Amino acid sequence: MSVFLDAANRIGEILKSRDQTVTVAESSTGGLIAANLLSVPGASKYFVGSSVVYTLASRRAFLDLDKEQVRQLQPMTEEMVLEFSKAARRKLEATWAIAELGASGPTGTLYGHAPGISVIGVVGPSVRSVKVETRSDDRQQNMLVFTQSALELFHQMLEEQ
Repeated sequence: MSVFLDAANRIGEILKSRDQTVTVAESSTGGLIAANLLSVPGASKYFVGSSVVYTLASRRAFLDLDKEQVRQLQPMTEEMVLEFSKAARRKLEATWAIAELGASGPTGTLYGHAPGISVIGVVGPSVRSVKVETRSDDRQQNMLVFTQSALELFHQMLEEQ
């Protein structure tokens, strides 16, 4: 059962009605964004695939990131997550791409970020990103908050179109 069934249903209905597609590249949410989007009946009409890009090896395998562009960006920034979104969108030729990078806890990142931080980017006919900070080291709760934030951001963007 979907954690955020209402948001996922609304997103699914909009995408199906517009004949649009979405892909997801997520890290600290561990596949929860994709799972929620897939929980909607008829998801095969709009969901083209996803990847959990939790490690450098998985990022290299699943995304064709512009290494020079990424090298110039600070880790865990909105600019960085938008590059991941763009790469995911290109890779699967989707209308939309959602990317999420974060530290769900109980520890922070290798780059010195505390747990409870996520950056979410959505790229498609419009582009937006957001930084979410819970200031908590509760891994499971952070994963849910980050997932909810991603779904809400995407739904809001779809509604505005």
